[in-house]
Amino acid sequence: MSLLTKYFPQLTPQQIKQFALLETEFKAWNAQINLVARTDTDNLVERHILHSLGIAKVVQFPAGSAVLDVGTGGGLPGLPLAIMFPEVKFHLVDSIGKKIKAVQFMAGALGLSNVTAEQTRAEQVREKFDFVVSRAVARLATFHPWILHSYKKHPAPGAGLYYLKGGDLTEEIAESGLVARVVDLPEFFEEAFFETKKVVVVPV
Repeated sequence: MSLLTKYFPQLTPQQIKQFALLETEFKAWNAQINLVARTDTDNLVERHILHSLGIAKVVQFPAGSAVLDVGTGGGLPGLPLAIMFPEVKFHLVDSIGKKIKAVQFMAGALGLSNVTAEQTRAEQVREKFDFVVSRAVARLATFHPWILHSYKKHPAPGAGLYYLKGGDLTEEIAESGLVARVVDLPEFFEEAFFETKKVVVVPV
């Protein structure tokens, strides 16, 4: 957990405990249903938990706001962000039922009362949100139309999509026709893993 406290020194003892438990639970579920590549489990904190928290370096979700995590898989980035922002409501969706079951179980084990998880597609979610987060589910041009209807009429300040991606995104952003801001994660994290990692911000 020292990697997390290095970058987020404000973490409470309760949050540190929850992150440690998330690592344990995630590894146990991953052995059963392959939530992430098996080779990644040794670097779970860096490559998945800290990577998810890259979003928390770019935006501070205000208390009482609502966040939709699309294509959450094993609960990333939603579960780490829900630990980081206990006053914010998170709804995690994925089309694969067994992954959502794992997410629901982990959220329960971690005592995350601010998390709900549902097996569905983003286009079918009727509830409205201030923010959408996701980890490289599809190209922006494909992904963005799925979430266009997801925002509240009067969302919180900074509302929009916070999308974790890697590599050179110039062509992908141009193809999407969206006005996007790209934040490089090496601005915040010094590990080599983050060299090409970015958060793409698409305001509402």
